[in-house]
Amino acid sequence: MTTRRRAAPVPWNGSQQGQPSTEPKAPPNGGGEGPAGRADVFTTRRRAAPVPWNGSQQGLPSVEPTTFDLPPGACDCHAHVIAKNAIDYPLVADRSYTPEPAPEARYLAMLDALGMARGVLVQISVYGTDNRYLLKVLRRHPERLRGVAVADRGVSAHELRSMHDAGVRGLRINTAFGGGVPLSDLEALAERVAPMGWHVQLLIDGRRFPALLPRLRRLEGRFVVDHMGHLPACPGVSSPAFQALLELVAERDWWVKLSAPYRLAAPQAEDGPPEGVSGLAESPSVFPGQPAYPGVTAMAQALVAHAPQRLVWGSDWPHVATAGLPDTGRLRNLLPDWIPDAAQRRRVLVDNPARLYDFPGRPVA
Repeated sequence: MTTRRRAAPVPWNGSQQGQPSTEPKAPPNGGGEGPAGRADVFTTRRRAAPVPWNGSQQGLPSVEPTTFDLPPGACDCHAHVIAKNAIDYPLVADRSYTPEPAPEARYLAMLDALGMARGVLVQISVYGTDNRYLLKVLRRHPERLRGVAVADRGVSAHELRSMHDAGVRGLRINTAFGGGVPLSDLEALAERVAPMGWHVQLLIDGRRFPALLPRLRRLEGRFVVDHMGHLPACPGVSSPAFQALLELVAERDWWVKLSAPYRLAAPQAEDGPPEGVSGLAESPSVFPGQPAYPGVTAMAQALVAHAPQRLVWGSDWPHVATAGLPDTGRLRNLLPDWIPDAAQRRRVLVDNPARLYDFPGRPVA
C-alpha cells in the first residue's frame, strides 16, 4: 500500500471547544494553482460568531423548512464530515483553514433535517489523502451514503478496491485549498478510475477553464465540477470561463454540482482574487433574512438549460472556510428558483445522483 502523509497530532485547547490551538499556515497562492494574492485570506479571516443550537434538531442550527415538494429519494451530493478527535484523525500541516468538528451524527441529523434520503460525502482538504474517517462513516451506511475520496497518482489498486467496497465512487482534485491533490495528477487519476466507473471531481479556480479547454477536451472518462465551476456570479453567464464550462457539460461526460452559491455571490472584478473564500460573510446570499443573488440563479438556470441530465445538487455543509454560516435549509429552498419545473428537480435531486454515484436500485442510464 502507498505510504500516506500523516500530520503530527495537533495539541487541543478545551477553551476552543475542540479546535487546535495553533493557526494553520497559508500555502502560497491558495495551494499553488490559483493567481497570487490569495494567502492573506487565511491569515486575516474573522471567526464566525457561535450559532445558536436547537436541541430538538439533534444539535443542528435552525434549518428553514422546505418550501416545495421534495421528491422521495432526494440526495445531497456535497457535504463533509470532520471528526471530533484530532489525535486519531490529525489535520494536515499545509491546510488552509481549521474547521469546527462536524462528526457523523451531526451530518446525519442535517440530512434528516433537510429531508434528504441519501447523501454524498466528499473528503475534506484538511485531511489530505487520509480518508480513514470518510471511509469509516461510509461503511456504516452502505445504503444511504456514497463518497468521493482524495488520493494521488501513487494510490494502489488494492486501496482503490477497498475504497470502492466502502462506497467511494470518485476522486477529488482540489487546488483551491491546501491539502488537495494537484492538477498535474488529473490525467493519471482519470485513467486509473475510469475502468471502475468512477469520476474525477474538480475544485479549481474556474476562470482557468478557457486556457484549460484543449487539455480537458482530450480527457477520457467522467468528470464532476464543484460549485458551478467555482466562478464569481459577476460577470456570470457572459464570462468566457462560464461559456467554457457550458461547452464541457453540454458536449461531454462532464457534470456540475449546483452548490455553494454563497461562495460565488460576492461581486468581484474579473482579475480579482479567486472567488469562494474571501468577502463572503459581507455578501448577502443565503444567510437568514437576506435575498439570494440573481447572478447565481442565472448561472444555475443556464446549466439546467444546457444539460439537466448531468447536474446534481449539494448543500456544501458544514460550510467551511467562510466567515458566516448560511442556513442550509435556505440553500435547499433556492432550488425552485434555479429549477422551476418539478420533473427537472426530481431529475437533479434523485435520478442523476443515483446514476452518478451508483446507489442501490439506481435507474438505468
